[in-house]
Amino acid sequence: MKIFIIAVLTADGLIAEGTDQISTDWTSKEDKKFFSTRTKEAGVIVLGYNTYKTIGRPLPGRLNIVYANPDTVIEGAEVTQLAPADLIKDLEERGYKEVAICGGSTTYTMFMEAGLVDKLYITIEPVVFGAGMTLFNKKFDVKKLKLVFMQKLGEETVLLEYDVKR
Repeated sequence: MKIFIIAVLTADGLIAEGTDQISTDWTSKEDKKFFSTRTKEAGVIVLGYNTYKTIGRPLPGRLNIVYANPDTVIEGAEVTQLAPADLIKDLEERGYKEVAICGGSTTYTMFMEAGLVDKLYITIEPVVFGAGMTLFNKKFDVKKLKLVFMQKLGEETVLLEYDVKR
């Protein structure tokens, strides 16, 4: 099973202005296109409830799994509270080969901390928030990354692809 984080960051390294941010207007159409294409290839996206609320609906063409309270019902998505390793085992048993971890910082941290992430796709947008939410929300053992690909997605946007070295 291949597991990757896919995220868009500001030039100052933030994924949102705060936990109540309900818009992705600051991200480019090129990043949105890459996100759509890459996550459809994976077939499964995993996201936290706040990230799901930002998107506002299940994304078509892929299995949507949302970390939320057990009583939460989301039509068109599965709700889970499974530990990351247990979720991945369940998805493998169902025949999935790849999973995209799509945020937010708690979800990114859970999967990175569990040692399950193989790759990071990080888009850098030419925006600065000054303060806000970081990619990860707590300290964990430093993981080494290897840059394997870099591409301009548009005039101002850069995509970085890293492998996680184990």
